[in-house]
Amino acid sequence: MNHLAHVFLAPDSPEARVGSILGDFTRGVDVSALPVQVRHGVRHHLAVDGFTDRHPEVLASKRLFSRERRRFAGVALDILYDHYLLRHWQRFSQDHRDTFVQTIYGELQSLEYLMPSHMVKVTRRMVWHDWFGSYEDLENIGFALDRVAGRIRFPNRFEGIIDEIRENDSELESRFLSFFPELQRFAGDI
Repeated sequence: MNHLAHVFLAPDSPEARVGSILGDFTRGVDVSALPVQVRHGVRHHLAVDGFTDRHPEVLASKRLFSRERRRFAGVALDILYDHYLLRHWQRFSQDHRDTFVQTIYGELQSLEYLMPSHMVKVTRRMVWHDWFGSYEDLENIGFALDRVAGRIRFPNRFEGIIDEIRENDSELESRFLSFFPELQRFAGDI
């Protein structure tokens, strides 16, 4: 799961939502020294990732990618799932999507003191460039994935993976819609 899905699924507190993103930034962080709600958010993040990585619909979705790109399919799906969550927001939430996103951005800005410096840099870019809003457009998913590909430190065929997503969009979306309600129930029980 990517950042939007993590904060969407996180326990209902600003600190836990920060922790749900912090789960991707724990290198060099003494998690045990964080406030209890932030720690809960980090543990929640890891449990959601574990459930996602083992789910049959996610595994089947990864197999839709070419052999050359399958190694990066998990990364692609993480970001793509934020797109599908936005596309189908009303299926999963009674909250207004834009209000939710603006609330999250406000929480990230006001709780920077809980974040390591590298997370602060990322969340500031996230807010400034409205990453969550931009993920509504599939083309922006392609740009985001190409940026990720550019940060990989070894030769790879990840760039352009949006072409394979477009080819399989209907099936990927269908599998997401089958998987996400199960994830939502799981996340609510953590």
